[in-house]
Amino acid sequence: MAKFTFNMPDVGEGVAEAEIVAWHVKPGDVIAEDQHLVDVMTDKATIDIESPVTGVVTQVAGEAGDTISVGAMLLVIEIEGEAEAAAEVERSPEPEQPLPLREGVGDGPAMPEVEDTPSASAPHPPAPSLKGGGEVKVLASPAVRQRAHDLGIDLAEVKPAEDGRIRHADLDAFLAYNAGGGFAPAGRARPDEAIKVIGLRKRIAQNMAASKRHIPHFSYVEECDVTALEALRSDLNAHRGARPKLTMLPLLITAICKAVPQFPMINARYDDEAGIVTRHGAVHLGMAAQTDNGLMVPVIRDAQAKNLWQLAAEVTRLAAAARDGSAKSEELSGSTLTLTSLGPLGGVAHTPVINRPEVAIIGPNRIVERPMFVPDGQGRFGGGERIEKRKLMNISISCDHRVVDGHDAASFVQAVKRLLETPVLLLAD
Repeated sequence: MAKFTFNMPDVGEGVAEAEIVAWHVKPGDVIAEDQHLVDVMTDKATIDIESPVTGVVTQVAGEAGDTISVGAMLLVIEIEGEAEAAAEVERSPEPEQPLPLREGVGDGPAMPEVEDTPSASAPHPPAPSLKGGGEVKVLASPAVRQRAHDLGIDLAEVKPAEDGRIRHADLDAFLAYNAGGGFAPAGRARPDEAIKVIGLRKRIAQNMAASKRHIPHFSYVEECDVTALEALRSDLNAHRGARPKLTMLPLLITAICKAVPQFPMINARYDDEAGIVTRHGAVHLGMAAQTDNGLMVPVIRDAQAKNLWQLAAEVTRLAAAARDGSAKSEELSGSTLTLTSLGPLGGVAHTPVINRPEVAIIGPNRIVERPMFVPDGQGRFGGGERIEKRKLMNISISCDHRVVDGHDAASFVQAVKRLLETPVLLLAD
């Protein structure tokens, strides 16, 4: 048998190190050639590393969340081979091992035994049954004891209706009589959890921290009456045929793309190290999407060149790709302006964090119905008003105050507001 040291491969141009996201093998596992060994993440993508040989894993380097350099030892595999091959491996210089090794099962110290420690899956112990300093014997089934424990009731305080045995009906009567006593707890404590921040969640944390650390944010919120816009959307969907269903996002994206040429400072990226602001002519719109793995930002390329139906199709495609992990690295980078939406959970207003190095991020909020005063065209001078139910939506924007002035941000949002409140303008050239 011989030992084969598998070093971290070169996974891309300019990549010097990668973060271990998840191991799919452990010491002692028998593996085959081309078997999936580990997931690693670079600045650009998550990559599957496969085994170049068949054998038995004897050592692995590091744990999930650790960083490993290209060329450093990744794992050691015992393979079939001649003694000479093993000797040759042993004579080779030791590879760099910046990370701790996890040996096979049984090498570490044994865990101390803990007696009578309740676990999340173990049944709860019966409620204490002490009254007046002495032990009181209570007759009750395990189910009744469990329920009493969950409710925080001492069974010694419950009077049985017959034969000295406490039943569920006796608990019901006790609760009804002592309704004001607050015997039912608000909830149950859960064990503390220590969760290591790794992979995409770690990248998100680093990017958000860098954004707040380097960018002086300011936010602005405006209310828009989208009653007419929602009516237009409903009419378009009723006659869409085989085309994708329109949500609010394609309409909002269209309004943003129509307003951006008047406010080029919004659609920009700021290289603060070089001191250069690049105002982009095309709108490559990042679309923040929540996934099981964390927040991802797929990019709609040249959003300004797409019509409503094309935008709807692209929003659906990219959101699905982000959720199922099939989005390509080029689809997750290069945005010039980001749109973030919480959908029906959008709240009244929010202050989104800028997707650095961009200088602005826009967030629509939840649509709500409220009564409003609207002109009725009557009265002596035609200036009367009436109360009418309208659909309202707030738009939030956060901007980099080093690049975007408050007046410019407010003017941009007002331009978007005019387009949304007069939706026929969205369809005009």
